[in-house]
Amino acid sequence: MSASSRRAVRLILIGGIALISSPFAVSPAHAQIAVFDASNFAENVLTAARELQQVNNEIQGLENQATMLINQAKNLASLPYSTLAQLDQSISQTQQLLAQAQNIGYDVTTIDQAFTEVYPETYSSTTTSTQLEADAQSRWANARAGYQDAMNVQAGVVQNLAETHAQVDALVSSSQGAEGALQASQAGNQLLAIQSGQLADITSLLAAQGRAAALAGANDAETQAQAQAQLNQFLSTGAGYQPQTVEMFHQQ
Repeated sequence: MSASSRRAVRLILIGGIALISSPFAVSPAHAQIAVFDASNFAENVLTAARELQQVNNEIQGLENQATMLINQAKNLASLPYSTLAQLDQSISQTQQLLAQAQNIGYDVTTIDQAFTEVYPETYSSTTTSTQLEADAQSRWANARAGYQDAMNVQAGVVQNLAETHAQVDALVSSSQGAEGALQASQAGNQLLAIQSGQLADITSLLAAQGRAAALAGANDAETQAQAQAQLNQFLSTGAGYQPQTVEMFHQQ
């Protein structure tokens, strides 16, 4: 029984006792005496107390249901902060840097064509010096562009670090103040998405650095092939030295 129910029952009992103990005012003209049924009064008091307790129980049940609905609403509430737009922008910027690769890009057909034209396995004896010089210049330009492109991607990745730091701070603050399970789960998912973006940056950086190293290595290897071709051309040019009879002094 709640405190309010006990107070109500106490007031009813006090009122009944006062009624029993008070003298009845009897008019001289009327000799009628009111009869108080204590047993019936006590039963009514108990009935009222039970009904009051039942009402209190129903009120408590409604309060519990309301609390449960509020908690469910909190659990279903969406996280007010999202990093999706910033993450998409960072990844798009890195992709644009990769797409701006100079000369030989990240395309299998372009790579095969370039290696066929500028990076042949061997040079024939009929290849002119002008062609050899032009190929060497192209290979040097490709190696230089590869290093420049790699540095551009590195700069883009470094610029993304500051934005990633801000996103992580905002997500951690949101997750710590999350009201329900859904908000906490969404914050965790966004943190995983940020990690995926960082992995994408690392992958792009490795690809750019690998491309630069590959172009430099191909240039070195092709330089050796070109040097061998030039040596062969030098040795095979003309008839070579032919001994001849000469006169050292004028004979009379």
